[in-house]
Amino acid sequence: MGLIYYGAGSDPIRIEDRTLAHLKVVIATKLRRNESFTLSWRHEEGQERGRETLWLHPSIPLRFVFDEPEPPELSGEWLRALAGSANSTGGIQLLPEHMSARDAEDAAEGDEEPSLVL
Repeated sequence: MGLIYYGAGSDPIRIEDRTLAHLKVVIATKLRRNESFTLSWRHEEGQERGRETLWLHPSIPLRFVFDEPEPPELSGEWLRALAGSANSTGGIQLLPEHMSARDAEDAAEGDEEPSLVL
């Protein structure tokens, strides 16, 4: 299970390593372009029901920590789906890897947030 440390908060956000590796690429690309955006996800099973959204800005410290020492092979289709949601008005929605590109576009355009176990 990987971790994101964002801002001055000491509580990390827990995200599965493979998902985090894909998010890191998309987030780093947006921040390198000096673009601010949101990242949203639903709470995992076992947590209080709900969802969260972070406002990501290039000036706020961000750190990714991975459990696995070797990075996974990345899926180009999943990266495109996440990048597509990052460029939408809703910001990055954590989309499941198995979603088709069309499903990802529909999710990015809609108000519904896809569920993904972090």
